[in-house]
Amino acid sequence: MPARPIRWPRTTRGRRRTVQAVMVGAVLALAPATWMHTVAEPRLRTTADVPARDVAVVFGAGLWKGRPTPYLAHRLDTAAELYRTGKVRVLLVTGDNSRTAYDEPSAMRTYLTERGVPEDRVVSDYAGFDTWDSCVRAKKVFGVDRAVLVTQDFHIKRAVALCGAAGVDAYGVGVAEPHDRTWYYGTTRELFAAAKAALDAGLRPDPHFLGPKEPGVTEALASPSGER
Repeated sequence: MPARPIRWPRTTRGRRRTVQAVMVGAVLALAPATWMHTVAEPRLRTTADVPARDVAVVFGAGLWKGRPTPYLAHRLDTAAELYRTGKVRVLLVTGDNSRTAYDEPSAMRTYLTERGVPEDRVVSDYAGFDTWDSCVRAKKVFGVDRAVLVTQDFHIKRAVALCGAAGVDAYGVGVAEPHDRTWYYGTTRELFAAAKAALDAGLRPDPHFLGPKEPGVTEALASPSGER
């Protein structure tokens, strides 16, 4: 059976109401992205001008054959640069380890240590299943109050906005990428993810797994090798 064609209202009043409804829908759809931009834009920095913080939080971005994907590698390269230049003292790598065969944080740790970051400067969060979970766990589980966030440029505003909502005083360093197919996919995805982010910031649900407090960040900062 053929679909019925959409009929434009015949009266001026009907057309006016239709246009108003479309405009309201557009405003509501864009509101979460506008909120993210407003909250995060003043806190975006480069590796050169970001304020020094004890901790950098590096968000996972997938593995390929057990190794970081190119996008994740670029995040880790940026985090390593922040460590080498003294901008941060400890790197908290947060990602998915929901199954034995998939371990983002361990792969991130290995990548960083291969590039000269001391192993005791890297702390792993194995339950960073999404951005909100990573932010909440950084605050509630690892005791991170202030941080530099590292992720791609299309994701950094959401990360900063959500970590702020979770109680972390955060600045963001967005990693620039060529505008390839992956970049366009990530940018488009953010438009839809903004709605969930606004809900998470408003409702502040517990993460998928909270668990007990972990002393990793505190111990790393207190150890002699953590003094710079």
